[in-house]
Amino acid sequence: MPEIENHPKIISVANQKGGVGKTTTAINLGAALALSGKKTLIIDFDPQGNASTGLGVDPRDRKVTMYDVLVDGVGINSCIVDVGVENLYLAPSTTDLSSADVELVADRGRMLRLRQSIKEAKLNKMGIEYVIIDCPPSLNLLTLNALAASHSVLVPLQCEFFALEGLSQLMLTVRQVRDGINKSLVFEGIVLTMYDKRNNLSGQVEKDVRENLGALVYETVVPRNVRLSEAPSFGLPGVLYDKASRGSVAYRRLAAEFIRRGQSKKPSKPLELKDNE
Repeated sequence: MPEIENHPKIISVANQKGGVGKTTTAINLGAALALSGKKTLIIDFDPQGNASTGLGVDPRDRKVTMYDVLVDGVGINSCIVDVGVENLYLAPSTTDLSSADVELVADRGRMLRLRQSIKEAKLNKMGIEYVIIDCPPSLNLLTLNALAASHSVLVPLQCEFFALEGLSQLMLTVRQVRDGINKSLVFEGIVLTMYDKRNNLSGQVEKDVRENLGALVYETVVPRNVRLSEAPSFGLPGVLYDKASRGSVAYRRLAAEFIRRGQSKKPSKPLELKDNE
């Protein structure tokens, strides 16, 4: 299986557990990268369409969506919309995407459809430097398509009890994808989210995760922040809704760290959990 193209860099934001800040991370990391001058495309690959809503794209305005791209083979360029933020673009989603598993069941190449669409789009000619894929909270055909199309996986991990629960299955899935259809896939890293400094549990979870995963864990920690939660109802990324909020500051720091790590070009280490986990 040939490796995917090197440009732009494609990152899947994935965690099969819901409510971990996955979409919030995809939206705000993408927006923060755009604010730093990096042209970024967010692919909403979750049938819930929360990334699309969070970026202010009304469902009635989603004329061409990722359903059309994945199921009907429509070019992804026809799907991309401008969300009114300089350097930031979106490929929206609707609930129609939830039927992709069934509709593509007979297609032998179903796991490579997104990769092929991105390749054909030649996004680098549009100046796109980063593609961030917001995956659904499950390890289904959509997530497998995203992993097959990506260079790396970014995992938001909430600072709550059972934070590492389910991570082993994601690790296994990534290894299977790497062994089968995308040998270049690596872990971009782990982002700790929903950190509450008033809660001793958050500190303990951070300690445990850093001991288990080491340098894969980003230094930046995203706090639990009401302004981040409010932002989607206004159709804005948190980094624009309230630029001074703790959540906004954290995601801008995360984007800077993300860029810095990419420039260091250090190879990703295997992601392993200690036996006691």
